[in-house]
Amino acid sequence: MGNNYTYINGQLILENEAKLLVTDLAVQRGYGIFDFLKTVNGKPIFIEDYFNRFYNSASEMNLEIGLDRTELYKAISLLLEKNNILNSSLKIILTGGYSEDGYQIAKPNLIIVQGSFEYDKSSFNKGLNLLSHNYQRQLPTVKTIDYLQAIRLQPLLKLKRADDLLYHNNGEVRECPRANIFMVKGNEVFTPNTAILRGITRGKILNINIEGISIKEQDFVLDNLANADEAFISSSTKNILPVLSLDGKPIGDGNPGKITTALSEKLLEMINNY
Repeated sequence: MGNNYTYINGQLILENEAKLLVTDLAVQRGYGIFDFLKTVNGKPIFIEDYFNRFYNSASEMNLEIGLDRTELYKAISLLLEKNNILNSSLKIILTGGYSEDGYQIAKPNLIIVQGSFEYDKSSFNKGLNLLSHNYQRQLPTVKTIDYLQAIRLQPLLKLKRADDLLYHNNGEVRECPRANIFMVKGNEVFTPNTAILRGITRGKILNINIEGISIKEQDFVLDNLANADEAFISSSTKNILPVLSLDGKPIGDGNPGKITTALSEKLLEMINNY
């Protein structure tokens, strides 16, 4: 870290020299959006979908990106060329800008950060243990930089020996802080549809065709998940990752399930063929 270049408002600057002023609304009020994708063999995977979401988030937050899609793609290409990291993560951040009164939106700052990232195939078998938490994210369809709750509860996760949180709204399952949740019952796969961030990977999974398996957007409650045959999360970095337990109790037989495994193989295929 530190030796990579970062893009800030049209300039490529070494990461450890890249700076923002303290008057930025991201610092003053935590106001900003971002999106996050990965490159595999130098290709930004599903970038059109991430752009759709990024431009939508910006519009919902009344932030002007200042670049059209072609220009943003060009900025990303320049950064990729300069850093020359084949497998990486890309974070595109748009802040509330340098606000005169620390409250009004100013001209946003656009930052693109690239870091090395390799998908760890062995993580699939390790799976995840989730801890449920009653919390509804505000502006759930927007990818804001507000991760207060998730970060604040990290010590609790360590204490409970869980890997991540699962948000629910009075029992209605929503999402994880950085991932969407799916459950499998019989030959049916369900993922919540209310007050969540529509993950790009989630969208790809909804379009996977496997004979005899139906995948649908449908809300469910914690009890349904606890009694599911299988469960998994989806995200840009983790792809599909089995959920082996919820609140200390195993889901299904506590191992990665057949349908989860089949979907995971299909998704990896989709990423490699992109």
